[in-house]
Amino acid sequence: MIEQRQTLRSRVIYSGVVAFNERRSTIECIVRNFSDDGAKIEFENPALLPEEIDLFIPKKNRTFRAKMVWANADQAGLTFRSVSRNEPIGLDMARRLRRCESERRELQGRIAQLLSEH
Repeated sequence: MIEQRQTLRSRVIYSGVVAFNERRSTIECIVRNFSDDGAKIEFENPALLPEEIDLFIPKKNRTFRAKMVWANADQAGLTFRSVSRNEPIGLDMARRLRRCESERRELQGRIAQLLSEH
């Protein structure tokens, strides 16, 4: 097999969380190797994952937008997307942002309703 990685990956054992479906679905995983460009993760069934995911690594307190490059029975290889362009945000922050956006839409709807009553 021809090596296609741009950078050397370090062997690690980090806990991780894969998020997809607009971060509504999560699966715990183990990060087995890691670099600034990608990672190899391990968990029960990578076949369930879509091509684009978010990988949160609590030890690094970082979330990486990733594309699945390969998968087999219990592992998947990821390449990170645009790490340098967009600062990754944590899953908790993403959940808070989603909640705030929902509240904003509700408030805008309520304002529109109140204005139409007058």
